[in-house]
Amino acid sequence: MIDLIIVCLIGVLCGVITGMVPGIHVNTAGAIIFATSSFFIKITTAEVLCTFLASMGIAHALLEFIPSIFLGIPDENTALSILPGHRMVMDGKGNEAIRIVAIGGFGSIIITTLFLPLFIMILPPSYEFIQPYVWIILVIGSIYMIFALGNNLKNWIYSTLIFLASGILGWSILQTPISSNLSLMCLFTGLFGISTMLFSLNESSIIPIQNPNIKLKITAPILKGIFAGGLTGVILGFLPGFGPAQGSIIAQQLTGGGHEENTESFLTAMSGVNSSDTLFSLVAFYLIGNPRSGIAVYITHFLQEFTFYHLLFFVFVSLIAVSISMILCIILGDIFSELIQKINYIKLTKIIIVFMIVLLLVFSIIEKAPLYYILLTLITSTALGLIPHYLGISKSHLMGVLILPAIIIYYSMFL
Repeated sequence: MIDLIIVCLIGVLCGVITGMVPGIHVNTAGAIIFATSSFFIKITTAEVLCTFLASMGIAHALLEFIPSIFLGIPDENTALSILPGHRMVMDGKGNEAIRIVAIGGFGSIIITTLFLPLFIMILPPSYEFIQPYVWIILVIGSIYMIFALGNNLKNWIYSTLIFLASGILGWSILQTPISSNLSLMCLFTGLFGISTMLFSLNESSIIPIQNPNIKLKITAPILKGIFAGGLTGVILGFLPGFGPAQGSIIAQQLTGGGHEENTESFLTAMSGVNSSDTLFSLVAFYLIGNPRSGIAVYITHFLQEFTFYHLLFFVFVSLIAVSISMILCIILGDIFSELIQKINYIKLTKIIIVFMIVLLLVFSIIEKAPLYYILLTLITSTALGLIPHYLGISKSHLMGVLILPAIIIYYSMFL
């Protein structure tokens, strides 16, 4: 048992590194471990490798909120957190935002564990029933999101057009032979990353002094967010193929995250969904044979038989990993907050934009993807990502990049 706890610690540290470095997806790190597993399996056991992967996945999901909130560097799982999180940074509350996401990640694992009996009772018999209606649920949710985040006919029309435009862009690139990881990296770098930073440059934004004296209380909005994150995990169990990116949209509706007064609830729920995805996925695999994340897929490949004992074991691993990650998230968040105040934000933003473009091109070269197509997609997605800033509508509608393709796929599957 001691060796597994040590491996859990190592996994958390690796997750901290991958989470703090912009552009590195946890599935990429997982793929490296999986590709070299023939070597590792000679010197260790499958359980040890799975413990490492689960711990790394949970730590990465929590720590990646730090660059997302302070610098506006998203992936598909943290994209919606940029505006509310960055808004808190600009109000001098960056340290508080990091504590909120840390508590959300920890609380969601607890909620998921408590919901486990509910999963076991209702998920298997309901799974087959709900599949044909997934596309209808998505359509209704999208329409609701457009009306809920707008307050007049003009905003509703603009929001619909942005939703459809991003959806068409997402469908177009996801139909290419380019890997989904690279495609989504390109799309979200433009839609939520570079566009947000370019707008902040245009506004001559500076990072204000962050308040270091934070006494965060577990308020009703935070508790609401924790339960919304846990409930979203249950809902995701019914929606095949859905991950934390789509779950964040559900969490947004459950917490009213498009409105400034609901920032705490929304960030807590978003962190909860993202951090619990690895455990959610393993629960879904045990009950319905559907691992919903890359890390869960790798784990299920290592284990020839996934039993209830394995599920309880990974619950234990998740509790340890998220506890350590929560502490590290707060410590590193405070360090990051202090450092960023001493740096010229304008220059840093320009450096990060160049870094993101170079990183995208490096991954494109590694995967032998057509650079002209990647650059064209990046330019298009960046331009589209700038539009909501100038129209005064929520950037959440750009999540149509994932929702519309999902609607088309599930509609065609059960037509």
